Amino acid sequence: MAIEGNWNRGPISRRTLLTRAGIGTGALALYAAGFSQSKAWAKPFFAEDPFSLGVASGDPLPDGVVLWTRLAPEPLQADGGMPSRKVPVRYEVATDEGFRDVVRKGNTFATPELAHSVHVEVEGLDPAREYFYRFKTGPEESPVGRTLTAPPADADLALLQFAFVSCQNYPSGYFTPYRHIADEDLALVVHLGDYIYEGDGQGTIGRGHVPAAEIFTLADYRKRYGQYKGDEDLRAAHARHPFVVTWDDHEVENNYADEVPQDERDTERFLRRRADAYQAYYEHQPLRLSAKPQGPDMRLYRRLTYGRLAEFNVLDTRQYRSDQVGDEGRFAPEATMTGEAQERWLLDGLERSGARWNVLAQQVFFGERDFVAGPETNYSNDAWDGYVAARRRITGFLAERDTTNPIVLTGDVHANYVSNIERDFSEPESSELVATEFVTTSISTGGDGVDQSAGDRVVLAENPHIEFVNRQRGYVRCTLDRGQWRSDFRIVDFVTRPGAPIRTRASFVVEDGVPGAEEA
Repeated sequence: MAIEGNWNRGPISRRTLLTRAGIGTGALALYAAGFSQSKAWAKPFFAEDPFSLGVASGDPLPDGVVLWTRLAPEPLQADGGMPSRKVPVRYEVATDEGFRDVVRKGNTFATPELAHSVHVEVEGLDPAREYFYRFKTGPEESPVGRTLTAPPADADLALLQFAFVSCQNYPSGYFTPYRHIADEDLALVVHLGDYIYEGDGQGTIGRGHVPAAEIFTLADYRKRYGQYKGDEDLRAAHARHPFVVTWDDHEVENNYADEVPQDERDTERFLRRRADAYQAYYEHQPLRLSAKPQGPDMRLYRRLTYGRLAEFNVLDTRQYRSDQVGDEGRFAPEATMTGEAQERWLLDGLERSGARWNVLAQQVFFGERDFVAGPETNYSNDAWDGYVAARRRITGFLAERDTTNPIVLTGDVHANYVSNIERDFSEPESSELVATEFVTTSISTGGDGVDQSAGDRVVLAENPHIEFVNRQRGYVRCTLDRGQWRSDFRIVDFVTRPGAPIRTRASFVVEDGVPGAEEA
């Protein structure tokens, strides 16, 4: 497996903008320096557990993985209850859960500039192997995490099983699906965004947001992540499987588009908010140093390969997109969902791919979705329906280059869908199928949900390429080999109280070389 990307950002105009505005300069200096200048806490002692947010791993390679934790004995405080000093942290990686065979160990610092988070990029591991890891600081020891390295890039991998998830709103429900994910036998979990929600929601089940108001500052984003990461089911899933993460909008603000917020019209103020949100996101995810943000810019799109079986193109459809322009502008040729550089990176990667299954892991609904019955139409301008020319460039490329088995993975809409992707949705009678889209429901957003709403039945009738809709909570488990891709829609019947059992609501398969899904 490899992670690929051009990490040279070039000149960043927003940096100049922020400096002129007198904002973000401290953060920019921190990233330029790349280290903490605070004094070390030589003999740390904690009144409460400093590993209250658990451990995580991410972005596995054939020879290594990122290990994460954050020291936060008081996780609902902006500083996590930590002093303004860097703290020594030790880590160990072993082949066994009892740590009798430790194969890698080392020392690092948790620094106040990054909320005392730790991102260790472990190298020199064996491919396709299970490992266990833990952290220590002072007399305290973290929970044990489990991770799994990827197979070699040229491996003829016979089978891969993973899950993908999206949209976890803390006040809306318990994160019960994660408890079941922790029990699954998976190589990885792909998170497609809305890891937190930025709003002031308090809900009705006793899980109100902290802070109680909408968040705008780095301090408040840190508190919100401290609350979410404290969820025991989320911690269990992170400790069991490596995660590959990307964001959508609620990690910053609902429906923002690049530098354009939904409501705020002060660009400088919004970019300050975005810089704070991006920093907090990095501080709380198992991401590599190369992803560390520079002010309000953070390179998150990347490519991961699992042998010759699957290649994941992890996209960012928020940071570079054109503003939503409404129905009149949905066909504008200059409108972009990914930005020019990311679109070129995506198509170049698909061109070179030798994988059996080529995955686009992205955020918002890709296929066409008309919401109203009859000759009138209504589309979501925040989804790819609002960027038709950009979608046609991708679907046209898939058709013309005969890309092998494209699969689109989507979150955002708090519902399960199966959608067959046509080259041109405006000509359904003559257009060819080029890909299949699987959409996961939310972990908890929207509360318990229903099997189908009246609106869903309209969507199924108006969009014959959409084969399945379901509005209960859960995740999608994918199992693929050289001949078939199978997606199991795993749901729970309730999240407004804990303890719901898991079941498979439906399963769909895609055969190698045959775009389009069939119910299993």
